[in-house]
Amino acid sequence: METLLLAIFATIFLATLLNILFRKYNVSHIVGYIFTGTIISYLFDFNTIKIDALDLVGEFGIVFLMFTIGLELSFEKIKKMKDTLLVTGALQMVLSSLLFYILGSYLFELDFLTALIVALAFSLSSTAIIMPYLQESKDIVTPYGKKVVGVLIFQDLAVIPILLLLTFLSSDSDVTVTELALKTLLATLFIAAFIYFIGDKVVEATLRFAAHTQLEEIFLGAIFAIVIGMSILTHEIGFTYSLGAFIAGVLIADTKYHMKVESDIMSYKNLLLSIFFFSVGTKIDMLYLFSNLGTVVFLFILAMLTKTAVTYLIVKRNNDTNTSIKTALALSQISGFGFVVLDMASSHDLIGKDLANLLLITIFLTMIVSPFILNNIYKISSYFQKEFYESDVISPINKKNHIIIAGFGTLGRAVAKDLREKCIDFVIISDNLHHVQLARRIGFMAYFGHLNKRPVMESLKVEESSSIIITVLGEVRKSLISQAVLEYYHDAKIVVKVDTDEERHHLEEMKHIEFVDSNHELSSRLVELSMKYLER
Repeated sequence: METLLLAIFATIFLATLLNILFRKYNVSHIVGYIFTGTIISYLFDFNTIKIDALDLVGEFGIVFLMFTIGLELSFEKIKKMKDTLLVTGALQMVLSSLLFYILGSYLFELDFLTALIVALAFSLSSTAIIMPYLQESKDIVTPYGKKVVGVLIFQDLAVIPILLLLTFLSSDSDVTVTELALKTLLATLFIAAFIYFIGDKVVEATLRFAAHTQLEEIFLGAIFAIVIGMSILTHEIGFTYSLGAFIAGVLIADTKYHMKVESDIMSYKNLLLSIFFFSVGTKIDMLYLFSNLGTVVFLFILAMLTKTAVTYLIVKRNNDTNTSIKTALALSQISGFGFVVLDMASSHDLIGKDLANLLLITIFLTMIVSPFILNNIYKISSYFQKEFYESDVISPINKKNHIIIAGFGTLGRAVAKDLREKCIDFVIISDNLHHVQLARRIGFMAYFGHLNKRPVMESLKVEESSSIIITVLGEVRKSLISQAVLEYYHDAKIVVKVDTDEERHHLEEMKHIEFVDSNHELSSRLVELSMKYLER
């Protein structure tokens, strides 16, 4: 018991320490969790002790990730994405698998079954790495983001027949391929009928009754019941837990409760995902990595280049170069499901233990490098083609003594409108592409990007501006932008709205920041209006 508590303490402490350090250098927290798992596995010998509970909790991290993806995609949105899902996703999966199979068979002389399993595992990309980045950066609404999401959904659905194939190959029963295909078809028809005739009504009624109780824990319990129940249902009839969670998310996306559900479930999903990446780290044999470094690096480079090239050529059929490159770069890593496929194949002696270990380390390296690629995806793609709205890569604007508006939400639009009426020169920067496109349709000069990045500040000439008005929401985002701007140009004049005393106390430590206290301004206006009705 004491050893377990010590391991939990060491894990939390090390993960926190690494992620504080990584965050400072803009490195994904995913890398921190994987490294934590690797270090802890050696300190407490987790790499020789199989912890089923850890794997189970980690798997449910993927389940809740798929659920949140489903929340973003109602059935109407899925219909609109049918080209990406059915054409781009299928081509990417089939051609990647075919090319990896050819490489495995002829370059590495693997037998048919081994080459097939490796090809299927390497054709998958990591939903768990890509989706959090797309959601946090708002790139999920960009052209490349939509294509990436479509391909990832197809891949997650493709995991189902892959796992069924492995189950069939590892089974000692006399089940034929025809019987297996018939079972899969019947299960698919059952799920489709359940969703169409029963699922949406059950979900809607459950959430409605839970919401009427006006108890947060009851509503949260209803969400968990829907997600876990649907996951168990799909798993019992031969599919994955993740598919059930995805279906649950899609059903809820068509209800009026989807916004509340998404906000309530977010922290739980992130916690479970961190455990998944920690469990990935515990499976990495660093001694094997260093003893076979040359082979691992070669496989790592070959795998990423192959996936990038295949995806680029497929997407380029009917898209511009920039979108194609970003889509290919985003999907270049290998999925955490690859761990599941190879681990399952190895445990049933379908592939050799040494080969499985080599491939697991290769997948690990692609997952480590992927966050760096994603964080610099605009910069990398700009070497091939630039987009007009990306302030990370455009030439510096021809302005001086202008105002920079950070954010174009409700407040940002009101500020821009007032400045235009006063004929004051300004430029808008937003990390929401929809807002940028809206601002440009109105006729404003607006760019897509993050003001806390140095290339953006250089492009918008922060040092030449008269002031920066920050209209974004959230204490962390306001602080991040303010700190980055002042580090870039310490004489910058920043104007920011604060909503709480905590925000004021946090930001007032920085110099050259002017505050507009929303509560004070609103209360003053309310008192002013009420004074008209005082008896005289």
